[in-house]
Amino acid sequence: MLVLSGIAVIALGFLLRFHPLLVIIVSALLTGLAAGLEPLTVLARFGHAFNETRYVTAIYMVLPVIGLLERHGLQERARTLVAGLKGLTVGRLLASYLLFRQIAAALGLTAIAGHAQTVRPLVAPMAEAAAERQGAGADEDARADPERVRALAAATDNIGLFFGEDIFMAIGSILLMKGVLDGYRIRIEPFHLSVWAIPTAIAAALIHGTRLWLFDRRLARRPRR
Repeated sequence: MLVLSGIAVIALGFLLRFHPLLVIIVSALLTGLAAGLEPLTVLARFGHAFNETRYVTAIYMVLPVIGLLERHGLQERARTLVAGLKGLTVGRLLASYLLFRQIAAALGLTAIAGHAQTVRPLVAPMAEAAAERQGAGADEDARADPERVRALAAATDNIGLFFGEDIFMAIGSILLMKGVLDGYRIRIEPFHLSVWAIPTAIAAALIHGTRLWLFDRRLARRPRR
């Protein structure tokens, strides 16, 4: 039972809002020691896992570049671009990004966009600029909440990736489902799982697209001076 104490550490750490990486490390260390492993063995397992999945840390090479671009006015340029596009609304902008994200994920290109790479430096500022233009002339209390616009931009990225990547049959989620089903002696080819992910992706696009359309409608109904 002591081996399961790592789960309690994760739950408690996230509940208290400690740093996620620190919580995971402490949980893994505690689990390893509870399982009877030597501290050096646990450390060796950490090193092996890091070496096997070192591609995950590629994001740390991207972040400094994004930060440098932001320092030189990337978000301001994005806002200026939106200001010059007539008829562009928050809903239309995010719906276009949703379509792009789903198609790219369906082709296996899951790393070409994301919260750090595109949402924070580009999509969210552009959506905020579009919302400000839609709310121009309205009372301050009637304008779109910037935090809500940012959350909507982040949700669009999540939905596009989550429901688009399963169409690509070589993605980890498809292989995981294939392995689980094989464990129950249910033989299904990855291609068939990918095909059945298409209706779900279409439904997700329609549902979230409707949410974006309703958001535009709410902004259009705001009182103006």
